[in-house]
Amino acid sequence: MPMYKVRPFHGGPGSAAVLAEHLPACMYRVGNMHRFPEGGFPSAASPPLLHEEEVDPALQALESRQEEILKRLYELKAAVDGLSKMIQTPDADFDATNIIQADEHIPLSASAAELDNLLGKDYGALKDIVINANPDHPPLSLLILHGLLCERYKILSAIHTHSSVKSVPENLLKCFGDQPKKQSRHEYQLGFTLIWKDVPKSQMKFSVQTMCPIEGEGNIARFLFSLLGQKHNAVTATLIDSWVDTAIFQLQEGSNKEKAAVLRSMNAALGKTSWLVGNELTVADVVAWCALQQTGSTNAVPANVQKWLKSCENLAPFNSVLKLLN
Repeated sequence: MPMYKVRPFHGGPGSAAVLAEHLPACMYRVGNMHRFPEGGFPSAASPPLLHEEEVDPALQALESRQEEILKRLYELKAAVDGLSKMIQTPDADFDATNIIQADEHIPLSASAAELDNLLGKDYGALKDIVINANPDHPPLSLLILHGLLCERYKILSAIHTHSSVKSVPENLLKCFGDQPKKQSRHEYQLGFTLIWKDVPKSQMKFSVQTMCPIEGEGNIARFLFSLLGQKHNAVTATLIDSWVDTAIFQLQEGSNKEKAAVLRSMNAALGKTSWLVGNELTVADVVAWCALQQTGSTNAVPANVQKWLKSCENLAPFNSVLKLLN
């Protein structure tokens, strides 16, 4: 039994007139039901349905608003697509050279106030850096950095031999060169003591009483170079650290295949800039140069690397260390 009955719209007494259309476009057209009284069905009192019904102004406004929103969305999508073609997302092979070249360089400086900021103020006492190193594997980068620090600070330098070492070559006992006549400790800004000792890795302390030692030539070199006051943005600092680790673990301690790969990378980098990272000397250059000297592979290097080696050796601290090797 049907629940309710719906009157047909295509004919019958009291129904709206429906104009037939030619097949196959459509069979017939139904008028707009939104204008009928509650219930949605036409009645005798309802106005007749015409072939071309007038559109409800509220519906027309809603349709216009929808079209405007779709138009704005399309324009935004086009703008985003255009930006995506202009911007390159960094990946593992991202070339940071342009960022490094645009990095604002802060020149090296030398003042007691900045040493206080770096090492902490200790009521005017002389700040001592003490390094233990094995004479069988002298840390050349630390000797170069000592020379660079001497150019900017008044340093009280000293070399000692620990009882664990039987003998030390004469050139290593004088690796700091001729020291000027010693003055009172308070007239110096920094103390730099090198102790030749039988240790597996170079060790450093600048707060002998409380500090856990820093181990490894690369880590000590990073610390010493930071005392020169040079500052970099995060991208440049990360690239410098990467070159330091590469020099220590691949160029100095790696296989022949690894060394060859590093030399190719160095040659490519030095084809763009004067130094390994940008146009200023960094700790990466110091450690990489020393690694090449210690492996004895300075002769068979690419052209850009050869030019860079000569640039390093033109600096007095590098030249002094080079004389120790001859």
